Amino acid sequence: MTTIVATSPDTRVSLPDVVDGWFRTDEAVMPRDALYPSGDTVKEIERHNEAQMKESQDAATQAALGYLGLDDKDVKVGLRLADVGGPSAGLLFSLGIIDKLDGDGTGGDLTGGRVIAGTGTIEADGTVGAVGGVALKTQAAKRDGATVFLVPKAECGDARAELPKGLRLIPVTDLKSTVSSLVALETGKGSVPSC
Repeated sequence: MTTIVATSPDTRVSLPDVVDGWFRTDEAVMPRDALYPSGDTVKEIERHNEAQMKESQDAATQAALGYLGLDDKDVKVGLRLADVGGPSAGLLFSLGIIDKLDGDGTGGDLTGGRVIAGTGTIEADGTVGAVGGVALKTQAAKRDGATVFLVPKAECGDARAELPKGLRLIPVTDLKSTVSSLVALETGKGSVPSC
């Protein structure tokens, strides 16, 4: 799972911060309204992000169990994360559940021993959605040792914009094709799309 951290919505940015952010690939200076709804307090933003995270986890569980042909009565799923909010980890939550319960369907794991990172919202039907901030997320993924990054197909251009050397982008649109791409990557059989 890849996430980005935003400074406090009340933090003022200086001119040197703006200039520094302009030349860095692992940081960005953005208007407050680009990240935080206008007029919301820090507490309101935190509550909103927590609610989005809960919805994301519920949708991820439904998508993963649906993919596996299981019912939520068959298995209890618990996801625990600290200090993370929003919906952008939905795809990775689903993949984690699938990997834990089924691996690649042949007893292996979905990663094939690779460090795989990614981002994307997920709907209960397995549809993957765009999230924003992918250029920063690819930097974080590479920094943390990832060699593969799963990116919503609609955001391939943004992901390529500041793509770190040695990080392979795999575009994703839904859970089923994402699992198929990871299995093909692991086994060497089948095609693996790229941005």
